[in-house]
Amino acid sequence: MQYLEESYDVVVVGAGHAGCEASLACARLGLETIVFTVSVDSIALMPCNPNIGGSSKGHLVRELDALGGEMGKNIDKTFIQSKMLNQSKGPAVHSLRAQADKQDYSREMRRTLERTEHLTIRQAEVTEIITEDGAIAGVKTYSGAIYRCKAVVLATGTYLKARCIYGDVSEYTGPNGLKAANYLTESLKAHGIEMLRFKTGTPARVDKKSVDFSKMEEQLGDERVVPFSFSTDPETIQKEQISCWLTYTNEKTHGIIRENLDRSPLYSGAIEGTGPRYCPSIEDKVVKFPDKDRHQVFVEPEGIYTNEMYLGGMSSSLPEDVQYAMYRTVPGLENVKIVRNAYAIEYDCINSRQLKPTLEFKGVDGLFSGGQFNGSSGYEEAAVQGFMAGVNAAMKVLHREPKILDRSQAYIGVLIDDLVTKENHEPYRMMTSRAEYRLLLRQDNADLRLMKIGHDIGLISEEQHENLLKKEQSIETEMKRLESTNVGASREIQEFLEANGSTPLKTGTTLAELVRRPELNYLMLTKIDKNRPELPWDVAQQVDINIKYDGYIRRQKQQVSQYKKLENKKLDVTFDYETVKGLRREAIQKLNLYKPMSIGQASRISGVSPADISVLLVYLEQLRYQKSQEKKEDEGSHDGEL
Repeated sequence: MQYLEESYDVVVVGAGHAGCEASLACARLGLETIVFTVSVDSIALMPCNPNIGGSSKGHLVRELDALGGEMGKNIDKTFIQSKMLNQSKGPAVHSLRAQADKQDYSREMRRTLERTEHLTIRQAEVTEIITEDGAIAGVKTYSGAIYRCKAVVLATGTYLKARCIYGDVSEYTGPNGLKAANYLTESLKAHGIEMLRFKTGTPARVDKKSVDFSKMEEQLGDERVVPFSFSTDPETIQKEQISCWLTYTNEKTHGIIRENLDRSPLYSGAIEGTGPRYCPSIEDKVVKFPDKDRHQVFVEPEGIYTNEMYLGGMSSSLPEDVQYAMYRTVPGLENVKIVRNAYAIEYDCINSRQLKPTLEFKGVDGLFSGGQFNGSSGYEEAAVQGFMAGVNAAMKVLHREPKILDRSQAYIGVLIDDLVTKENHEPYRMMTSRAEYRLLLRQDNADLRLMKIGHDIGLISEEQHENLLKKEQSIETEMKRLESTNVGASREIQEFLEANGSTPLKTGTTLAELVRRPELNYLMLTKIDKNRPELPWDVAQQVDINIKYDGYIRRQKQQVSQYKKLENKKLDVTFDYETVKGLRREAIQKLNLYKPMSIGQASRISGVSPADISVLLVYLEQLRYQKSQEKKEDEGSHDGEL
């Protein structure tokens, strides 16, 4: 029997948020790329919450955009409401979040893929990976077709052996009733890849006509919308926005849940997978936080052309009769009609410790992995992993150096480092608290941090790069001007300070010192700054933040300098730590298991103590001294021969 056989540079398995970014990155770098999906109608599907961004996740999207990814551009085209979160706090935790029209988002991303040169979309289920001498050689589909390639990126999301559950109902399908991928797991296991079973969940979708919004708090978008993408002109996205709504559960809701916990597959043992701690079901919230008398419920539109509303905060796997009973205790939902039941979904994923920081498997050369398949949660976490996996797959095929972002460069670096160095027993979710250097890793300066790297990769254009250099120069020039411009205690200045609740001047000062005052900012000083140049809003924003937080920023840069010293002390990934005297048994086991690439990475492995790191540093110094002595002896022997 004859089967189809084709050849590509890169194969991407899955066309969710990770698969889209991986395939676009490879194709845009000129590699012939094919992306497989169980359904072309599910490209960039949003099976859960209808939004992009949020706390820390907004950082990821802007970093992805600065590197040359697509998610930020796509949500700018398809959002229906946008809001900057945490504005009452410092700029380190400001995060952009946008409601999407789910159908438009998926449709627009599919259109982008279809228009991209070197990219082929194929609806088929990949069932096997093919290797030769421990390296990727291709994949096989359910039909028996073989696709030869030089690298594979796995981005299967929640589809591998997926099972959707609510109450006693259990269906072996992917999200939204789509086909599950049931065969690839066995092929991966046969190649020595360790698999885990995780779960996530989603709330019910309800009919807008059955919701009483008068009993809820209206949530409006920002008056002035800030785009996700640095390439989006802000003026083009100022538009009328759709409202979201806030309501709350109550003791009656919680009572119904407690009475029916024995019918929840989450507590009856019917669900085997481990769920996300930071995005729990409503059952989990009621059980784990018994002292809370209410929980937030966000009622969000799924799009402009549908009546479906998403009940954020009420994910559940309870039976449908219990779902109706509990939802109808919530103010505004007394007569609600469910369009789609809430459900939990179990799926196969990998233990991410098997990955290098490049997201390539340690045991299979040329096999990369990204997204929820790596044991993470969230569209944004998936997208950035897919992008980095795609970039590094391309770098391997093109025989270029891999791209690894460290913890001091990007939230993306924090995310991937956590996945490959820490034991993750539940779906990983990005949070601002995970980033040690978050004052430097703000969402507003993602372009300044990462766009040069995107240009080096080949995914940021010359024009974008030139604009970045001009922006850097403008910021530097204006900061120097403010630091060197003196103002005296004139009547005009004193009146300005008094009007803004600021202490009057006793002696002269600089404009920069006035910006540093908590009650003032760069924009406010326009009235007394007669020689101020006309600057774009994003340049003015950077000037304000860099001057106001100058002391904190300098301190954090010093911390980064210390961190870099440990990161630059490289380790041999083939080294056997049994040979190092003084290491504890647990440290030896963990170091041999994870095979860290640097002392810095080794220090973040659970089970490796500061004392173990000290032993390693002494060992490295001894090794360095021994090699230098051998080199001197070798050079001396050659001198003698001469």
